[in-house]
Amino acid sequence: MLRASHPGPVLAVTTIAGVLALAVDLDPAHVVLVIGAVLTGQLSIGWSNDLLDLPRDIRTQRSDKPLATGELSVTLVRGACAVAVVACVVLSLALGWAAGLVHLLGVACGWAYNLGLKATAWSWLPYAVAFGSLAAVPSLAAGDPVPAWLPLSGALLGTGAHLVNVLPDLDDDAATGVSGFPHRLADRWGRAYVAPVAALMFVAATALLLAAGEGGPATWVGGAVVAVLASLTVLGRGRTPFRAAMAIALVDVVLLALTV
Repeated sequence: MLRASHPGPVLAVTTIAGVLALAVDLDPAHVVLVIGAVLTGQLSIGWSNDLLDLPRDIRTQRSDKPLATGELSVTLVRGACAVAVVACVVLSLALGWAAGLVHLLGVACGWAYNLGLKATAWSWLPYAVAFGSLAAVPSLAAGDPVPAWLPLSGALLGTGAHLVNVLPDLDDDAATGVSGFPHRLADRWGRAYVAPVAALMFVAATALLLAAGEGGPATWVGGAVVAVLASLTVLGRGRTPFRAAMAIALVDVVLLALTV
């Protein structure tokens, strides 16, 4: 069940939400609610992804997908996914109407991606909206105003994450007719350009965060680290651009927590 949930993205997104909830000084109960709402929402997105992709995963013989290998029951995953959706709605609305509805909008974007947007030129949009809304949820739960740069920086991070996340699956996707924005970018310019474009999104998010922050030593050190990593996405070979882009995303999350 854990493997079918896409544990990497689930852990990453839930951790980001938890860090942001702590950064805006939410009380412990609301921090737990934010983490629970985001965790259940991400689990529903991950499980629905494997359920909807099952025929394609079987055709491409995905040995890393327990549903495709028959190790996991479809009925069990459907049931768990339904429970996760209900829990996500309840926990989200417990944060307040504004925070709850904004978070549910982000979860709906994840489902929209799974249901078909992933195969279109608009595949980046659900990521942009979902990450942009996620960045605003802790502030809304705290009753704080949401500055315009906050969801914008989240949207840039989300778009970059989409590009990086799809890179390992380009061949399998091509074999089954999935042609989202990263695939079209790779077809037009070459897959070597996908990681640098992702890094450009992360650098733009970094610039927003630096402009919004107070310019303390930690933020400027983070900006310098991002500059070095961005150069590796352009000049690196093999898996280096991919790893550098992922590292930039991590630095941006830290900067985001320091800025809100």
